[in-house]
Amino acid sequence: MSRHKCTKDLYKAFLQASSVRYSGLALSEVSPNALSHDSISRWLSDKHFRPREIWETAEQYVDKSKPCLLIADDSVLSKVHSEKIDLVNYQYSGNAHDVIAGIGLVNLLWHNIDEKESVPIDYRIYDKDTDGKTKNTHFCEMLSCAKLRGITPKAVVMDEWYSSLKNLKAIRDHGWVWVTTLRKNRKVNRDERLENLSIPEEGRSIHLRGYGWVTVFKFVAKNGRIDYVTTNMEDPNRDAITAIVHARWSIEVYHRELKETCGIERCQARIGQSKRHHICLAILVWLDKYRRRLSEKLSFYEQDWQVLKQGITQQMRLIMANC
Repeated sequence: MSRHKCTKDLYKAFLQASSVRYSGLALSEVSPNALSHDSISRWLSDKHFRPREIWETAEQYVDKSKPCLLIADDSVLSKVHSEKIDLVNYQYSGNAHDVIAGIGLVNLLWHNIDEKESVPIDYRIYDKDTDGKTKNTHFCEMLSCAKLRGITPKAVVMDEWYSSLKNLKAIRDHGWVWVTTLRKNRKVNRDERLENLSIPEEGRSIHLRGYGWVTVFKFVAKNGRIDYVTTNMEDPNRDAITAIVHARWSIEVYHRELKETCGIERCQARIGQSKRHHICLAILVWLDKYRRRLSEKLSFYEQDWQVLKQGITQQMRLIMANC
């Protein structure tokens, strides 16, 4: 019999219902079962939750017979106001557009091309001091796991941070196609910079140094930003690449929902194991909310508002009764 009063279902229910505080103290104050915040802290550090639990839950949403993409990216869980916390490293945050203190989270999504739905199937926590692994190492390991699980994507999609030759060759070794963005100073053909090439609307075949022949497309955003989207796909056309580029945005939406509705970066524990378990549980909460979104047609934010409005209504009645 477990010596802990806190349970996985209780902790997940708390993360799903709360949208303000996510500490053990807050859970002890609202829990339907009496328990201390110390017991919650001990439970969170003692239990073992691993990335494979995400796959075990998400597998029901993955139809391996449907055309799909694997979309990879990382996110930084901000810890800029914290000191002496395990797993925290200084790293670049695309959200902050600066190097900040935070926990690096590398994610892999399965994207259904026909239904335009994405679900997380794997993740890794970047902490090189603990395991010696880089984000690129985690990326390649997750792809290998996806292949072992029987997933065959139409393409693996990632941004320029994962466009190293080693990663591109690893994807090719799996027999898969990749679509990524290359930096403008990437050397191609005979020592030319990518930004100096004339690239027509239908794309251009180039020789990527150290890899081989690929096709590059030039996308210019309204703000003037230029992306050099490149692929090893045979005979790619711009419409197909544009659709894949748009699909990649789903992982940005996923990161935002994790942070804003699942409390993934709001854990106040300092111990690394506790933070690892909180992150896993927060992703499992995302999958719970995803199930509700499919069955009840409620967005993640509408689910949060349903919880809040009940409390607000009750409090308004009390205030008005005392007026």
